[in-house]
Amino acid sequence: MSAPAPLRPLPPRPLPSRSTRRLFSAVALSLTAALALSACGGGTESTTSAPSGTAAPSGGQKLSGRIVWADFGGPTNKARQTTYFDGFTGDTGVEVVSTVEEDALADTMLNGGAGDYDAMHVGLDYAYRYKDNILSRPAGATLDQQLPEDIRDKAWGTFLVGHAQGYLTSTFPNGGPQTWADFWDVKKFPGKRAWPGTPGSYDSTCEVALLADGVAADQLYPLDLDRCTKKLNELRPNMVFYNAYPEIQQLIASGTAAVALGPSGQYAALRNGGQDVTVSWNQAVVAPNVMVTPAKAPNPDNIFALAEWMSDPKRQAEFAKLTGYGPGNPDAFQHMTEETLANIVSSPSHDKIVWQNSRARAEQRDALLAWYTGWLAQ
Repeated sequence: MSAPAPLRPLPPRPLPSRSTRRLFSAVALSLTAALALSACGGGTESTTSAPSGTAAPSGGQKLSGRIVWADFGGPTNKARQTTYFDGFTGDTGVEVVSTVEEDALADTMLNGGAGDYDAMHVGLDYAYRYKDNILSRPAGATLDQQLPEDIRDKAWGTFLVGHAQGYLTSTFPNGGPQTWADFWDVKKFPGKRAWPGTPGSYDSTCEVALLADGVAADQLYPLDLDRCTKKLNELRPNMVFYNAYPEIQQLIASGTAAVALGPSGQYAALRNGGQDVTVSWNQAVVAPNVMVTPAKAPNPDNIFALAEWMSDPKRQAEFAKLTGYGPGNPDAFQHMTEETLANIVSSPSHDKIVWQNSRARAEQRDALLAWYTGWLAQ
């Protein structure tokens, strides 16, 4: 669920804008209930001298000191604390200091400047965009196999967000929309459509519009923004715009919107609140979110030891259970229950999902933000 900051010649990484920070924080808050109740890439996985998921510094020296970890807080960070950080600190003695990512400092470090962050949360398109200012994992590291091979050494801590359509099962007792073309079909499936309403929240809106217009998944990129505009204009009279992700739950539960486009965690939150919700994984768009280590990170040995610790498939399975995000290590699926698998966008049984092309999106990021900002203002 990545989105950039306000348009400027060199915008910052994906989830930092004020509007998007509010959106992402809202997503995190919506996962509180889940916590309380608790195809892209291939190839051969790198091996390490220690077992996968074992903390070991690249130079063999004993670890000490701390790590500064920057993300967007909330229950997602709490899930990291219990799943990853606590055990890592107990094993190594290295303190993991979590902080809410600040735009200015993240921008500085992604552009090669100094700062406190050892790891920061970005969308995969920004890992591509700033890869020259991002440290590579040490030789022999366990890399995230769910990422494209040409970026695996730069990005880690992967969690996969799904942009999908969801609705109350009772809204369509005879079966609801399955594809994005169905989402557009307000005659067959009547009712309003909940839709992202802030510039920084364009998420997969263009991909979804093109899929609805009949473009094949492997022909989406580069995104045809004019065609996206035309398709969005068709549906606009039936859209209800939201400015924060939890509004999706309100719009669906109240019946104000019959169907929503949004991150799948919102539908999990509705389900955890007792609602009978259907999510269509057919053509759901997978958005890879990752952690990166900037070139001037103060504690590279410590952070890469944590990255290795986090690669363990059992830990990733637990994180997926708590958050509903797909893992970077596909071996994690072997450690998930059927219930967890059903709610993960990248689950092996979801064979009709569509992966974002993050490299292509990196090349169009400025144009995407300008396009969606302009379209909303019409």
